[in-house]
Amino acid sequence: MHFKLNNVIPAILADRPSVRISGIWGQAIEWKKGDFIKITAPSGTGKTTLVHLLYGLRKDYSGEVLYEGKNIQLIDSSELSNLRQLHWSIVFQDLRLFPNLTARENIELKRVLQNPIVRVEQIEEMASQLGILSILDQQAMHCSYGEQQRVSILRALMQPFDFIILDEPFSHLDNANKKIAAALIEAECKKRSAGLIITDLDKDEHFDYQVSLNL
Repeated sequence: MHFKLNNVIPAILADRPSVRISGIWGQAIEWKKGDFIKITAPSGTGKTTLVHLLYGLRKDYSGEVLYEGKNIQLIDSSELSNLRQLHWSIVFQDLRLFPNLTARENIELKRVLQNPIVRVEQIEEMASQLGILSILDQQAMHCSYGEQQRVSILRALMQPFDFIILDEPFSHLDNANKKIAAALIEAECKKRSAGLIITDLDKDEHFDYQVSLNL
């Protein structure tokens, strides 16, 4: 399992000088299952755009994004849905929780998409680790943003995945909670021999990265 980027340049960034010095845009890159990839960049350089390209949400770019040798731009909707349910998990920067559902219901949505790989009782165990056990039955819209981030992280861990893609997932967490969340994510990745691709504004030591790139 692997992603390949061949000379990818998003249309919205094509005329920006930063593209010419990017460690990703316009480059030939391969990320394999099991690799931990850190992408560091300031705002406005395309971190979220990259996440959306990898997840097949945007097609407004030149070059190729390949997964297992298949061009993501050309994959049909049925196969793309299968990849998102069984092979790629994601935490969006804007989280995309359902505000009227409880935290628990948001988490369960991912757990029951396919044959469950996480037991019901494990949800509470993981929630306790993340410090959100007490808000599981609270509507997501009434949770703080930091709580919502942890709910989104837990939801992403409910499904099978070969890669987990995280877009600034710890931006509203203090250092102690960042370490706890990172440890849980890493443990689940190691258990599944999965790869991790994370974007952030700053460098960190939360994971043992195989590759660290500036966008």
